[in-house]
Amino acid sequence: MHIIDLSSPVDSEQYESDPVEHTVLTPAEGARHMSAEMAAHFGLGFDVNDLPDGEFLSLDRLSLTTHTGTHVDAPSHYGTRASYREGGPRHIDEMPLDWFHRPGLVLDLSDAPTGAVGREVLEREFARIATLPEPMDIVLLHTGAQRHRGTPKYFTDFAGLDGAATNYLLDLGVKVIGTDAFSLDAPFTDIIDRYQRSRDPSVLWPAHFAGRDREYCQVERLANLELLPPQGFTVVCFPVKVARAGAGWARAVALVDER
Repeated sequence: MHIIDLSSPVDSEQYESDPVEHTVLTPAEGARHMSAEMAAHFGLGFDVNDLPDGEFLSLDRLSLTTHTGTHVDAPSHYGTRASYREGGPRHIDEMPLDWFHRPGLVLDLSDAPTGAVGREVLEREFARIATLPEPMDIVLLHTGAQRHRGTPKYFTDFAGLDGAATNYLLDLGVKVIGTDAFSLDAPFTDIIDRYQRSRDPSVLWPAHFAGRDREYCQVERLANLELLPPQGFTVVCFPVKVARAGAGWARAVALVDER
């Protein structure tokens, strides 16, 4: 079994529309911090010079959104309404884990222009690879957006899905749709421009808003999808269990059988 990393990093040195703040407490600073905490909370005195090299443990502090790096969007991310169940949409910590360990298919949308891809494009791709997903399979979209990662274009130059394309995948029984782009929808700039020209509300984030009536999850900001075969692999993308959150970070991988 060959493991392919499908995850984008959380990197404070890369461009982000919501910047990441990353501060590090060095091992030496960690020693002084530990000594001070022991004294303050437990009345214990500890000389940091008793530690090897005067060092204890490092500590990383980050300020970021749950949509930074590779992450899984929960149904609660799409809005407060869930027409398909009582009690509102589920948060990421409530989602069944078996959704995120499933056979995968990858569709090549790397030639698609910036904007929203329709159902017919997905149908052509399924015909090309001579396969349709089984219910619960994970469908990944290789848009080529990874080439812009770390730059402003990553947030403005990519292809997403329109409403018909999203509902087509859900009709096939797909519960998890992944993309290497910033969003499963078209870029914000494209959506707003098309709406201002057409005043058609159906162009407003249709892939996300579909989740108000049909329960499903998105995996956004994947990487290395070009390394995958069209089928014959398993996707593993368990989200971090963030209580009451609309998304959770994921270390997504593909397990490819080498036989």
